[in-house]
Amino acid sequence: MPTGYLTRIVEFTATHRFPNTPEFAGATSDHSHRYRCAVTVKGAFDPARGGVMSLPVLKTLLQREVVARFDGRHLNEDIAPFAGGTWVATGEALALHVWEKIAGALPAGVGLHCVRIEESPNHYSEYRGEP
Repeated sequence: MPTGYLTRIVEFTATHRFPNTPEFAGATSDHSHRYRCAVTVKGAFDPARGGVMSLPVLKTLLQREVVARFDGRHLNEDIAPFAGGTWVATGEALALHVWEKIAGALPAGVGLHCVRIEESPNHYSEYRGEP
């Protein structure tokens, strides 16, 4: 069967801050974004199933693992590993964190292709599972 791709986009508002280092000069105060998180899954296209996987199942997964987890939260204070100071709360790190939360929760035969975190209309980060 051919490989198909399915993308679902969810939104959440969260606050973060960067460390006071030269790399983040001028951006170290708390600030919020209305993030858009696009998750693309891949798998065998099954005409009987209508595609790669059930859209309601993907919608429920993203509501639980992305929206409920991040909406209204302060990444640096509420979300490990950012709260532990292990990771800087960048879009790239958030994309990787989302990947880790949902990759193992997909149905059998469905894989994660890409997690895209948009912080603004002209700034986004992606993670595709590469080492």
